[in-house]
Amino acid sequence: MEQLQHLAIIMDGNRRWAKGKGLPAFEGHRQGYQKAKQVGDWCLDRGIKILTVFAFSTENWQRSKKEVDTLMKLLEFALTKDLKIYIKKGIKIKVLGKIKDFSQRLQKAIAEAEEKTKNGEKGVLNLCLNYGGRLEIVEAVKKICKEKISPNKITEKTISDHLWTKSEPDPELVIRTSGEMRLSGFLTWQSVYSELYFCKKNWPDFSEKDLDEALGEYWRRRRRFGK
Repeated sequence: MEQLQHLAIIMDGNRRWAKGKGLPAFEGHRQGYQKAKQVGDWCLDRGIKILTVFAFSTENWQRSKKEVDTLMKLLEFALTKDLKIYIKKGIKIKVLGKIKDFSQRLQKAIAEAEEKTKNGEKGVLNLCLNYGGRLEIVEAVKKICKEKISPNKITEKTISDHLWTKSEPDPELVIRTSGEMRLSGFLTWQSVYSELYFCKKNWPDFSEKDLDEALGEYWRRRRRFGK
């Protein structure tokens, strides 16, 4: 197999991790963010250039206002106070999702983070925020309609080129933690031929060994693509 270029992760189990330790949900999310930074470094060490993480789905707005507010503060912290870390490491940050639903303050933080890291050449971190796979496809169709592209000229590439992940290869591997065995709308279009790996550990407990086990399983599989 060729070098794995794009790894995608559903970082599930932050709240369950916190509950199991008698801690508030926010502490689980905070630990989950720290874990994401660690995993990013592990990916770079293994030559994985693109990491896409599911950080906040369109359904997550249904959680309590207190939890959503603390998540928004954590996201803003990551995109502002920690931005120098990503700049120093040469990481390009891209936010995938319907950004207009966020506060003006967070929208500004997103725009500035993308602008300040746009020349990063070591790797790409895709943050899926207010993201849903079906929503992404709907938004792509809207763009295609707006551009008045003739129906008989629309191909799979046309749709791929209008997704939020445009210009990026599809993920070869998708990992989900916490034992749940579904994709929950994550990269619905892009993951059709991705290998799937489900880890029983909650995300804050995910270790470097767990990553290597997932990668090892990936390398043992034969990707036939229908051939």
